[in-house]
Amino acid sequence: MSIFSWPRGWAVGFVVMMMGPVVSYGQFTAQERQRYPEVAASIIQHGRKNPQAHQYLQELCDGIGNRISGSESLNRAVEWAVASMEKAGHENVRPEPVAVNYWFRGNESCELLAPRTKSMSILGLGGSIATPSEGLEAEVIVVDSKDELDKLPDDAIRGKIVVFNPTMPPYSDERGSGYGAVVAYRTNGASWAAQRGAIAALVRSATAYSLNSPHTGAMRYAPDVPKIPTAAITIEDALLLKRLQQRGITPRVKLTMSAEDRGDKPSANVLAEIVGSELPEEVVVIGGHIDSWDVGQGAQDDGAGCVAAMEALRILRTMGLKPRRTIRVVLWTDEERGGAGAKAYAAKHQQERHIAGIESDSGGFVPTGLSLEVAEPRREQPAIDQTNEIMSWMSPLGRLAAKAGGSGADVSKLKPLGTVCMGLQVDGRLYFNTHHTEADTVDKVDPDQLQDCAIVLAVAAYVLADMKSPVGSEAGADVPSALVVPATPATLR
Repeated sequence: MSIFSWPRGWAVGFVVMMMGPVVSYGQFTAQERQRYPEVAASIIQHGRKNPQAHQYLQELCDGIGNRISGSESLNRAVEWAVASMEKAGHENVRPEPVAVNYWFRGNESCELLAPRTKSMSILGLGGSIATPSEGLEAEVIVVDSKDELDKLPDDAIRGKIVVFNPTMPPYSDERGSGYGAVVAYRTNGASWAAQRGAIAALVRSATAYSLNSPHTGAMRYAPDVPKIPTAAITIEDALLLKRLQQRGITPRVKLTMSAEDRGDKPSANVLAEIVGSELPEEVVVIGGHIDSWDVGQGAQDDGAGCVAAMEALRILRTMGLKPRRTIRVVLWTDEERGGAGAKAYAAKHQQERHIAGIESDSGGFVPTGLSLEVAEPRREQPAIDQTNEIMSWMSPLGRLAAKAGGSGADVSKLKPLGTVCMGLQVDGRLYFNTHHTEADTVDKVDPDQLQDCAIVLAVAAYVLADMKSPVGSEAGADVPSALVVPATPATLR
């Protein structure tokens, strides 16, 4: 007997049995699809008519300046953020203490001694040790890659200063930045060189564009490998040293650094909320990291992300929009130096139900959408589809889209809790021109573009906090149970 001759109910039952249970994921209701585009339009109109984001940015970056972990300027920034969000009338505004490590740059210099004298612009890499007080003087050897280093005999490296010269590809619309291709040299270069007997390492800055501008950033020492000083040099100087070496000339340089680890210091994450009207215990997070490097003003990285989140909450507050769930701004501390703030937040709040989290840490450029990641693969595509629908309601801001991808170094710590983690995506072609440099200043941030970033956060956060079914969840089902994050000393450092 063919199944096609069975009664219809039997056939349907057989198909369901063969395919397994049909999972219905949460969708917007007809009422939501009618209402949310109108709310989005109102938020866009209000946000553009009454902009505040760039004013916040000026207060933070012009008024306080750069904010490396452990510094007094970071403490002042925390105080400023608390005062600003209290003034805006938000609920539950508070700092949450976190201990962070304080690396102090001190004085530093690098001079080419042979074949001629020339001062070289450098920035020590965060976490580096100092040179002896009299400095280090040695011949340099330039390599374009770790493979090239590995092929050299030990006697070609021992007692010298290794210069890593990896080329960062220029930005492209298809690939984005080439940052990922070169950042490992900044992070690991000192240990790679030390393993072979080098006395210091200089690393070509992680950028595709330079006007004699060195870029700092984090490095780490591998265990059981001697610690040697390390600093970033400009593209121009890296290429100069390479050309000399190619001509058979052995450059000689003097490196002097007085960097020091000043131990753990008090800092804090900053929180503020619009408490939900029906499900206040469920939370949607938006935020950025309030710390920066100790050069420039930390305007794009990540002052822009912090003030965009603050402005998003202010817009919703002034419009009187109160979603079903709580929207919480979190300004994380210590993202640049180890992520102590994000680890502490995840541990402290692990029993709360974080429905979604959006991090803004790519600069305040033209927004292009959101990238999503989630611990459960089956929830990813439904969450992307729903977020794309939210993006479609913001067409006056341009062409926005949601896609799979990384969210952010801080918000991703919530992923084990069952949170749909998102990253605000922007047109980042100029971001790495000034990233971690003296040139990361307020004038590089366009007020209108920054305001549009805040508006995207406001619309997305409101809808995610108000929609009936949590984003990416099965229709009528709760969000997944959280996976417990142990509150270990490392987590709470």
